[in-house]
Amino acid sequence: MTFIQQQRETRRGRRALVAGSVGNLIEWYEFGVYGYFATIIAARFFTPEGGSEAEALVKTYASFALAFFFRPVGAALFGRLGDRIGRRPVLVLVITLMTVATTLIGALPTYAQAGALAPWLLTFLRVLQGLSAGGEFGGAVSVMTEFAPPGRRGLYGSWQSFTVALGLLAGAGAAALLATVLTAEQLGAWGWRLPFLLTLPLGLGALWLRLRLEETPAFVAERSERTPPPREREVVQAVVLGAGRIMGWAAAGYTFLVVLPSYLQSSLGATFQQALVATVLANLGFAVTIVPAGLLSDRLGRRTVMVSGAVLVVVLAVPLLNLLQEPGVSNTVKGVAVCGAGAVVGLLAGPGPAMLSEMFPTRVRCTGLGLAYALSNAVFSGCAGLIITETIERTGSVDVPAYYAAAACALSVPALLTLPSARRAGAPKAGMERAG
Repeated sequence: MTFIQQQRETRRGRRALVAGSVGNLIEWYEFGVYGYFATIIAARFFTPEGGSEAEALVKTYASFALAFFFRPVGAALFGRLGDRIGRRPVLVLVITLMTVATTLIGALPTYAQAGALAPWLLTFLRVLQGLSAGGEFGGAVSVMTEFAPPGRRGLYGSWQSFTVALGLLAGAGAAALLATVLTAEQLGAWGWRLPFLLTLPLGLGALWLRLRLEETPAFVAERSERTPPPREREVVQAVVLGAGRIMGWAAAGYTFLVVLPSYLQSSLGATFQQALVATVLANLGFAVTIVPAGLLSDRLGRRTVMVSGAVLVVVLAVPLLNLLQEPGVSNTVKGVAVCGAGAVVGLLAGPGPAMLSEMFPTRVRCTGLGLAYALSNAVFSGCAGLIITETIERTGSVDVPAYYAAAACALSVPALLTLPSARRAGAPKAGMERAG
């Protein structure tokens, strides 16, 4: 390959990174905003006269979980399209759907204005978001890893997870800014709408980037070769195994990065601003380790890095939460602990996209990795807020978030141990686990 060709391939790969990851940033920005404003949304959409705040928060998280359970539907629908007609057109379609649904949330009437129709409208838009998000991950990760140079899938795929951190940080930043410049009354009355409306210009920018994206070389080659599809049973087994491998990532990530603000407010009596500061620190720690973890997995293997992350969550989750509950501990120490918790989750999230991509051949990659990710997130991320809030309400134990994250990571370790011990990305694999 000539120098000019190498430069051209490098530019194509960089465009794929940006265009593939930008939709994920918007998706997690919105999910972060929804989580950060969960208490306000509960009061505006799920609290009719006489309803309790705890009941409203549970209903808010139920709507949150419902969107996640539509992710597998979106992964199957858009994944199949991505494997048949191409990655690019599907990514254009899902970013359009996501942008429209998220923007409309910012314009919805509240319960006081529309009565019982308001929570149903909100839930409907959450369902549309779930469908689009289900198609987003499979298509974007396929694009990013299929454009990756040999031995760099971990690095390229880690940018998908890195934009999760950027999206959550952007959501936290928007929430913190509004909480600073607006009064509590203004924030509750109309200020919460602004972050959702901001999705419109962000989505239009992402759409422009994706319209300029080229189709991946792996998909073009697959379409010309017309290789026979893998057996359905093998695909199903790989999807289940993939979901098991990332359940700890899903549970710990949402527990420490999204559910934390509402937990700190409702269970530990923190203010909205204090909860947001803790969330920003956790996401900063998360962001710092993601790309290095992806790069490290290219050298040491996915198993070494991801098992290390899962074991650290199991060991540290309960002590971390106990530290946050201790009134005598300084805010600086608590901040470092929260940042460290996010950093540990980054060890799982960095190699995760490449690991899933390598489990499926090109012909079923969008569908397979999208379904594995969506199913795991539907159960262990989407239900995190609902399970944690309801369990705390019933048991009175404030350690529930730690037990939840630690248990999911412990269960994921056996599945992660089935990964090859050490192999540079791109090496041949047996069975369904092959690089496409």
